[in-house]
Formats: sequence, structure tokens, C-alpha cells
Amino acid sequence: MNNRRVIVKVPASTANLGPGFDTLGMALSLYAWIEMSAAETTTFRLYGDQMQGIPTDKSNLLYKVAQLVFDEAGVSVPELDVAMYSDIPLARGLGSSASAIVGALAAANALIGSPLTDHKLFQLATELEGHPDNVGASLFGGIVVSAWDGERADYVRLAPHEKLETLVAIPAFQLATEKARHALPSQISMADAVFNVGRSSLLVAALASGELGLIRHAMRDRLHQPYRAPLIPGMSAILEQACEYGALGAALSGAGPTLIAFVDADSKSKSELEQFLLATLKQEGIEAETMWLKPGEEGPIITVEDAPAPAPGLMERIKGEVVR
Repeated sequence: MNNRRVIVKVPASTANLGPGFDTLGMALSLYAWIEMSAAETTTFRLYGDQMQGIPTDKSNLLYKVAQLVFDEAGVSVPELDVAMYSDIPLARGLGSSASAIVGALAAANALIGSPLTDHKLFQLATELEGHPDNVGASLFGGIVVSAWDGERADYVRLAPHEKLETLVAIPAFQLATEKARHALPSQISMADAVFNVGRSSLLVAALASGELGLIRHAMRDRLHQPYRAPLIPGMSAILEQACEYGALGAALSGAGPTLIAFVDADSKSKSELEQFLLATLKQEGIEAETMWLKPGEEGPIITVEDAPAPAPGLMERIKGEVVR
């Protein structure tokens, strides 16, 4: 293991998909890369604008997650050399923390010969994240339907429809998940609970069967989006009107503030939809960046090699890829 180096490419994710609060997630074609190897002294190399403010000592999340894997496997690797680059914006509702957790779990597990199963990694990731939707999508790729009772997480993976694309509008401000959760009521009515069970079930069936035309009706939600809308000016108008501009459906991505529209790849209204999202947010004084993203088909892509010191580093490898 002394010379072993692991590089993991892990996808971003969108969660909830409207009504599937804490249960539905989908991987997206936006990525973070983590490189990990055993070392004599722990060091961190963090690259990219998304890494600002991340600790570079043993309080770093990647280090703590890796040590959890080693403890679980009964192995000691106290010192690590870790590098990370990410295109996933922090605190924007695109699963940045889940991708870091999954990437660190996968890297640490591969570093010691992969003694932990994907099922075990999913349990650890869910416990660390507090819900299974984002971590499930980043770990297994595709669309993940999941449930967690506080002790055990279960999931089913669905392959995304070949015509499904997404457009995300990422506002130029962060929204902490904790703040977004504080906006939610502690109780809801029976009518709203039944509404969401029906919509979430319909959405899973629509995604599983390829009935994309049902998405606009199935993505409606009464559990969290109405309560979070005041935190994101323009959100209500976008969710109500996106289908008029060519979307299959629209939702708040995770806890926000990113908004996501599902789109048919053959749509002739992509430019119109993009302008609608940007203009609606701008009318509220919010600058935003848009990205066209495909569902991510795969979870972590892991490269393990015996790496002498002169071998190419993380950034050299990423430069050889199309980052987005």
C-alpha cells in the first residue's frame, strides 16, 4: 500500500426532484476529483474556486471520512497525502458535501484494497450526510430511490431515460442546508402528506417507465418547496411557469438555491427556457449561472496505481479530460 495512489472522479447530484424529500436523487455530469495516498505527514492540496475556505489539516472532512473507513476495516493509515479539485459549487444544492463524502469513502476503501462493500459505504455515507438521496446518487449513479430509518438505508437505482437532460440555474449566493431546513414546518397536514406520497410515487413510475410527459404533474410538491421559496426570490415563478417555456418539469435542487429543470433532449425550446430562468432571477436582482447537464450514469470512477514520485499528479490528469 505504501506506493499505492488512488484517484476518484465522483459526480454531483440533485436531490428531492420536487416531491421526493430526502428520498429521490439523481447524479449529474458535474464532477469532483480526489487523489489519496499514504504519506509520512498529512498534507492537502486543494485546487479550484470551490475549495476556498476548506481546512487543510486533520479537521478536513476528507481526512475524517477516510479514517472512518480505516477504522471500520481495522487498518491504520494515520497520515495521508490528499488532493482535491471540484467543479461542484459549494452550498448550492448540487450535493457538494455528498460528493466529498462518497469520494473520500471510495478513495480510502480502494487505498486499502476495497474491503468494504458498496452497501457498507452507502450505510456510512447516509449516516454521515444524514439522508441517503445525494450520497446514493453520487455512489451508484443514475436515479436513486432510497429510504433510511436512522439505522439502515435501502435503495433502488433507475437508469435515466436517454432523452432526459437537465438545465440548472445556480444563483450567485450560497444557502446552507441547515438554514433551508429551518424554514420547514415541524408538522404538515394529512392532505399535504397524501399529495406528496402520490406525486413522489407518480414521479418514480414516470422515470422508471419513460413516461416523461407525466413529469410536469409528478414534480409538484407541498412538503418543502413552498416553505423554502421565500429564501430564493423568483423560485415560485420558475416552478409555476417553466413548463410553458419547454421544461418537462422543474424543482428546487436539494436545499437550493439552485433550480433545476428537466428537459427533453430533442426540445426546440432550450434557449427560450434558459433565458426565462435567467431573466426571472435577474428581475429579483439575482445573478445566476446556467449549465446544461446530463444525468450521471456512473458513480465513482476509481483509478488505483503504484505511483512513484514522478508520476503525473491530480491536476495534470484533469487537464487531460474535458472537465465539464
